[in-house]
Amino acid sequence: MNPSATASIEAIRVWPVAIGVAALLSNVSAKMVRHYESLGLLAPVARTDSGYRQYTEADVRTLQFIKRGRELGFSMAEIAELVGLWHNRQRASASVKRIAQKHVTELAHRIEAMQAMQRTLSALLDHCQGDERPDCPILDDLAGHCC
Repeated sequence: MNPSATASIEAIRVWPVAIGVAALLSNVSAKMVRHYESLGLLAPVARTDSGYRQYTEADVRTLQFIKRGRELGFSMAEIAELVGLWHNRQRASASVKRIAQKHVTELAHRIEAMQAMQRTLSALLDHCQGDERPDCPILDDLAGHCC
């Protein structure tokens, strides 16, 4: 969480806050706040008599947690599990580590796949003359006709 968001949360003396304030403090759009709520990542929030959502400081901190999880590339299912573990003071850190380790392994596989794509495209670029001739090994490869 960035220091200015922390300072902003601590400066607020009147909780709960409306969705716009919660979105601003958590740096998450109001649309995403509603989406996370619909997924059950946030506990059901209280509403005013006129139906406006009211978010507590804990809700805003949960939104910041979710945002950070998304920045690190965790899936929504992983974030849901991590939020549950975060709220569970009886959790075993091994459960958290298992999720993070699985994610790191998946990231490594994705990085390897992207590096392979980069090598292939670099090789194709090396073989493409890039001149006025119609011959193009890049198009040939995409069509499945490359050497």
